[in-house]
Parts: sequence; structure tokens; C-alpha cells
Amino acid sequence: MTLMTSEAPMTAVTVVGLDATGAPAHPALAPVLATAGLLVGAARHLAAVPVPAGTDTVTLGPLAPALRRLAEAVDAGVPAVVLASGDPGLFGIVRRLRAAGLPLRVVPAVSSVAAAFARAGLPWDGAAVVSAHGRDPRAAVNACRALPLVAVLTAPGAGAAELGAALVGWSRRLLVAEHLGAAAERIRAVSPEQAAVETWADPHVLLSLADSAPGGPTPADTPPAGAPTDRGTAGGMRADNQPAAAPAGGWALPEDRYAHRDSMITKSEVRALVVARLRPRLGRLIWDIGAGSGSVGIECALLGAAVLAVEQDPVAGATVQANAAAHAVHVRLVTGRAPAALTDLPEPDAVFVGGGGVDVLTAVVARQPERVVLTLAALDRVAPAVGLLRAAGYTVEGSQLSAARLADLPGGSIRLAATNPVVVLTGERQ
Repeated sequence: MTLMTSEAPMTAVTVVGLDATGAPAHPALAPVLATAGLLVGAARHLAAVPVPAGTDTVTLGPLAPALRRLAEAVDAGVPAVVLASGDPGLFGIVRRLRAAGLPLRVVPAVSSVAAAFARAGLPWDGAAVVSAHGRDPRAAVNACRALPLVAVLTAPGAGAAELGAALVGWSRRLLVAEHLGAAAERIRAVSPEQAAVETWADPHVLLSLADSAPGGPTPADTPPAGAPTDRGTAGGMRADNQPAAAPAGGWALPEDRYAHRDSMITKSEVRALVVARLRPRLGRLIWDIGAGSGSVGIECALLGAAVLAVEQDPVAGATVQANAAAHAVHVRLVTGRAPAALTDLPEPDAVFVGGGGVDVLTAVVARQPERVVLTLAALDRVAPAVGLLRAAGYTVEGSQLSAARLADLPGGSIRLAATNPVVVLTGERQ
């Protein structure tokens, strides 16, 4: 497709991907190299192609000098070529070149992600692809914690060792692909613990695979009737090719979608507000303290977040796992009493406190998550909780929710049946 404008077209910068599988370069490379006045690429890329005599080269390090030279070439009408790895539009240099306003023609090759899955013999149409390169790796870690199949583009200091250490405690198998397409290519399957203590060659790609049972070992409890099944197939893989999309079955689900004891479950009307306040999404880690049935954490997981459920009662913990399995999401269960059980947990982005006293809330705010949400039935606990949050630097908002549900009466009449009022507090760190 050609974009037409009223101005004379600028000379486009040709971005050519070098195949991650080691296959020969794309046929388009030779003719563009033959006419190039400027060639830009990493040292390994420049060494992999025949550079015509008289062609200026820029070895990529800091990007700013290369962008300046490319802009000068475009203004002068000098053909320029940028060499990149695999598909340069996949977490690659195309984004930065476009942001600099350069006109581009892109010739992609097999990406390192596609090559890694191919080498492993795995389908990846339902995988999430994230990057830990040049950004906070926590989002990539949390994607691996949340989803059953994730590919991570790594970087020095944010590679398989660091991601493996952060995934200890989650039931994951890691495939690490080093030197793809080179003679030293190596694909290894390791546990997170093994990955954490190894030294890995850069660059490498990490594939994170969950066990086939999404919620962990399934207890003998019978899953609740009507539990949605659209999210998963074998291995917990979504069947709709949307690894981090909103669940087709919705959220704020009725209580009968969850196994629970003695009505110990956050009511759907309250859960809708709590989940909205927690702001779950791919790349975030949510703590669900006093998980009970696990409904709040499970609905955060349905929206793509990684979830740690803390529950002191082993029977309730088994219910959390059964509910997670029934909803085809991954929730890591920590059995223990808060606040002691929180000590060694990874840092959360948001925390729901559904159980526990002032000591639990004190321990939570000491970790300084972005948001803290708690539900309180007893009014005498509201003021101390607000004071504690404010003293810790949080702005606080709250509301009381009182719902009345339709209920049938004999003879076809309908009445309103009130549920217990609940105060929802939200603290946001400044």
C-alpha cells in the first residue's frame, strides 16, 4: 500500500530484519544494500552482511546519534538501511524510528519469539509476548505469573536468572533459548529455581509455561455449577486467541459461580467496586488477603493480573484452588496467617484486605503498594483504618454499599431482600 500526499515523497529508511533462525537474508536485502549510502546496525548485524565499499556505517549504541544521521540522510535523499533482529516491528527498533518521524519501509524476518516457539515445537497463537528489555521487568514477571504461556524478550540484568528467581513459588516450566540461529544455539528446559542460579548468554528468549492444571492441584471439591469454561483448553490456554483480554464470561459474577462456606464470600455488588478499585490488568500483582472463596483474586486474574491469595484456613485454601481451577485462572495460594505470611511475598501493585485487623493493614501499608482496598462491616473499624492509611501517605475515599435484591413472594409478588451493608475504603499512594 502506498500513502499518497500532496508533497514530494521522502526517501524511506529501509529496515531489514535478519532471520532469527539463521536462514539466509531476505532477497530484498541485496538490492537495498547495493544502493545504500548509510547503513545502521548493531556490530553483530553489520558483521553479518556484505557492506558495499563507500557506504557509511553507524554502529548502534546510544540511539540518538543514529537517529540524527538517519534524519540527515532522509533530508538529503540518501538511501539508508537499518539492520535489526528478526521482526523489527515486534518490540524492536521500528517503534523508535517511527517516533522520530522517519518514513519507513520494513522487511521483516522470523522473529526470535517465533523461532523459540518453533525450536520448542509449540503452538503460540494464544501466547502473550512481553519485553523486559529497557523497562521495569516486574510487568513481564507478573505476566508470567498470571498467564499459562508467555514469551519474554530479555536483557542483561533482566534475563532468565532474574525472571526465574522472581517466579520461584509459581508452578512454571521455563524454556530458555540462547544464541538462536547461531552455531552455539541452545534450548534448555529448567525450573525457576534452576534458571535463577544459571548464567545465561545474551541475547536469549524465555518461554514461561504453566502446568496443565490452571489453579494448581485440584482438590476433591466439586466445582460450582455454571463455572465458565471459555478461557481454557489443554494447559490452561485460552481458546479465543486473546491471552489478556477481558473474560468473555464477564466479572462480578454471582456467588453461585463460586464454591464457598456459610456465605463467606464477597457479594457481587461489592466485588464489582472492589475489583474496579484494584485496577487489575496484565503486568500487575494483586494480593488477596483473607481470600475466603478467592472470588476477588480470581476476578482480578480473569482480567489479566497475577494474584497471590493469602488464607490461613487450609480448607478455605482448598476452595480457593478449586474455584481458580473452575475458572481456568492461575492463583498462587499462600497458606498462613497475616501479617506473618506476608513477609517474604513479592511486592504488590495493589492489595485487597478482606480479613484481618489493624496489624494486617499496618503490614500492608508498610510495603507501600500503589493502592489498598478493604471492606469493613463494623463501623467502629472505619475511622482507625482511614487514619492508618492517611498516616502512611495515602489519600482515602470510601463509600457504604447497601444492596437490595429481588426476591419472589408467594402468589407471584416480588419483594426486595436487603444484603448486609459494607464500607469499601480505597487508599491511593501519593
